[in-house]
Amino acid sequence: MISVDTKKKELIGNFRASGREWEPAGEPTKTNVHDFVDKKLGKVAPYGVYDIAANAGWVNVGTDADTGQFAVESIRRWWNTIGTGTYPGATRLLITADSGGSNGSRLRLWKTELAALATETGLAITVCHLPPGTSKWNKIEHRLFSAISRSWRARPLTSHEVVIETIRATTTTTGLTVKAELDLGTYEKGIKISAQQIKDLETSQLHRHEFHGDWNYTMHPATRPNTPT
Repeated sequence: MISVDTKKKELIGNFRASGREWEPAGEPTKTNVHDFVDKKLGKVAPYGVYDIAANAGWVNVGTDADTGQFAVESIRRWWNTIGTGTYPGATRLLITADSGGSNGSRLRLWKTELAALATETGLAITVCHLPPGTSKWNKIEHRLFSAISRSWRARPLTSHEVVIETIRATTTTTGLTVKAELDLGTYEKGIKISAQQIKDLETSQLHRHEFHGDWNYTMHPATRPNTPT
């Protein structure tokens, strides 16, 4: 069971960071007086995957658009890197997610990408979206993202390396461990998924649950036709 979400996008560069940290008297860290986006460094979108049972986090730090494709690719990278080794006999995956953003309950691209992941991994992927306005109930918010925010408070995120290493150094008294990787992939905006494609999914892979099927559903692996021998 994993909890997923995209953390707030962060500017990369010598910009002021919120929060307070101890510094030698009279030696404050100097930062830029403006917060215009650095054209070379841009922003990062940290997509988190929090393994609830293991108290372990995985963060895919994207440098491009935060889309449904990026969200599922982040889960794919977690599964291929950590999930398969931690749960080698798994046949099901349960995901809790917000109702909005790149993994929103109404986002068609999110569903089609999940269908592809289910077929690729052989997992039956169940998604439970939290109702609108309750995103802070999602466990990733207060068990992973809050800890990361504490790690880089008052610290300018001057490079991608600083972001990655600061995330990896995040720990808590409850034993949280976090891994992070940089994702330099590009993710196209505005990909259109037709209503017919979703209908086709509902007849082949997408099973909506009886209770609030718009928020709770399972994506089954596609059945491949038998190939002649």
